[in-house]
Amino acid sequence: MADPSEYRPASGSIPQAPGVYRFRDAHGRVVYVGKARSLRSRLNSYFADFTALHPRTQSMLTAANSVDWVVVANEVEALALEFTWIKEYDPRFNVKYRDDKSYPYLALTISEAFPRAAVVREPRRKGTRYFGPYAHAWAIRETLDELTKVFGVRTCRDGVFKRAAQLGRPCLLGYIDKCAAPCVGRIDEEQYRQRVDDMSRFLGGQTDSFIKDMRASMEQASMRQDYEEAGRWRDRMGALTRAMERNAVVLGDSTDADVVGLHDDPLEVGVQVFHVRAGRLIGERSFIVEKAEDLTVGGYGERVLQRLYAAREGVEIDSAVPPREILVSHAPADSDAVAHWLSSRRGSTVEIRVPQRGDKRALMETATTNAAEALMRHRMRRSSDLTSRSEAIAELQTYLDLAEAPLRIECIDVSTLQGTDTVASLVVFEDGLPRKRDYRTFIIRTEGADDLASVREVVERRFARVKRAESEAEDAVDVPGEREAGREKGGPQSFAYPPGLLVIDGGAPQVAAAQQALTESGVGDIPVVGLAKRLEEVWTPESADPVILPRTSEALYLLQRIRDEAHRTAIALHRKRRTARQRRSALDDIPGLGPKKAAALLAHFGSVRSIRAASTDELQEVPGIGPTVATTVHEALASSS
Repeated sequence: MADPSEYRPASGSIPQAPGVYRFRDAHGRVVYVGKARSLRSRLNSYFADFTALHPRTQSMLTAANSVDWVVVANEVEALALEFTWIKEYDPRFNVKYRDDKSYPYLALTISEAFPRAAVVREPRRKGTRYFGPYAHAWAIRETLDELTKVFGVRTCRDGVFKRAAQLGRPCLLGYIDKCAAPCVGRIDEEQYRQRVDDMSRFLGGQTDSFIKDMRASMEQASMRQDYEEAGRWRDRMGALTRAMERNAVVLGDSTDADVVGLHDDPLEVGVQVFHVRAGRLIGERSFIVEKAEDLTVGGYGERVLQRLYAAREGVEIDSAVPPREILVSHAPADSDAVAHWLSSRRGSTVEIRVPQRGDKRALMETATTNAAEALMRHRMRRSSDLTSRSEAIAELQTYLDLAEAPLRIECIDVSTLQGTDTVASLVVFEDGLPRKRDYRTFIIRTEGADDLASVREVVERRFARVKRAESEAEDAVDVPGEREAGREKGGPQSFAYPPGLLVIDGGAPQVAAAQQALTESGVGDIPVVGLAKRLEEVWTPESADPVILPRTSEALYLLQRIRDEAHRTAIALHRKRRTARQRRSALDDIPGLGPKKAAALLAHFGSVRSIRAASTDELQEVPGIGPTVATTVHEALASSS
């Protein structure tokens, strides 16, 4: 592990110009690539105060052994060079992308004499133009089936094409007019190329002109009384309309835009991208970005835009060309430089903005919701995998130096609002899966309890049962069958034995409070840790420094999921109690006035204010309200006014 101060460059030797820098390890491998408006300012920030840096940055600096840089003319060049180096070196401390899907694309092999249309999974080949990605393969296959009826572009493989040319007989698609049959010379290369170009423009979003031209051709044929020709144009127009209907209209103003929604948690960022052309959704995809760098959500958004629109050598992807407008949920860290870079890629101005209202805002909210769903599905897949769960439990035992694997983990979270309606939750995971029937919630009894006092109370109440069960077991040790009988009569015994690990949502103070409560309860040998939200640090009672689990470890994913589940449960109870309290009225505390009579009073007078202004005689006019109750209500409301 290197000491950053040993390879820190002299401040005067670092230029103040824009540039890109590389941190290398002892073997010369690049471990991190970054860009800066001022290289001197940025690099000096790495070496100023090591303890104040983010743990991810600290890990990178200790793994590195040297740093070098390249000066560029402006921030746009820095952005382009940075991404080029990231692709070239694949540094382990830069952003990593997780995408276990292979999305379908519609490909046109435009470099061939007679291009072919096909549905493929990934854009790879040079000389091929790709459209997409699409959400479902079946949808693009049905679209391709409709388009071949109109444009007649071949879909057969090269072997079938060559064999048909040798035999002088087209395949079945040629006989049923779903292919122009260039293999047997029904159409020459120039005419066929025009059809391919038309299909390419249609897939690129230029749909209205085709429908307009077809309608005009149909009407002209009809005026000539060539009804068979008019019928063919009608069928082609219908096929194109059906193909267009598969792409939903999401923006009514025929906008060309890409919509990029982000949703993050402490470890990863979920990304959802919608490709909209002429107001129609023609492609979409989602993926996960690992938080390997110390960046804001907007900083990760900049990384996403770099990836979406980076040039792929020799491969032409229609959705990789930036549209005129890019809508984002979080503005990139350096919006101006990114916009200039994308404008150079497009050849005209590209605008990046966060939509604030209207249809575009609604579409952005949909994209952000889908990003959150993608992130949740990604985490659920990891948690439901048996191998991952076993690995997580084994890693926890290793990292926390536990005597046994924590097969049962319990987590406590406290929820309050300025000290009112304080509640807590306790969730249980066994073998890495939630055991919801063992979830418990607590209403904090201690008046004015702060977070630490609440943690102590919950721990004491939870483990009082463990202590009681141990005492009962000692008393029954000489009575055969007593323990089994007690288990049968006592119902569920899941809380009669301690967990393998107790997790507290919080840092060192919360862990110390929980440890104190465990010791006072007589069960101080239970391992307890805290998971702090800010940096996902794991705190233990024995150490003054936190345990930093690897960001990609299954153990950290499991702890994070348990903590989030406890937080969700506590928040739900807190909101429920707060809502119930807000709905309470002055009538609820009047002795002798039940819910039915209170409801009758409110129905008759309309409000508590009107009831307070009423006399006892007026109160007695309400059915069910006698002299005694009327006097009690009148006096109680008068004293509380």
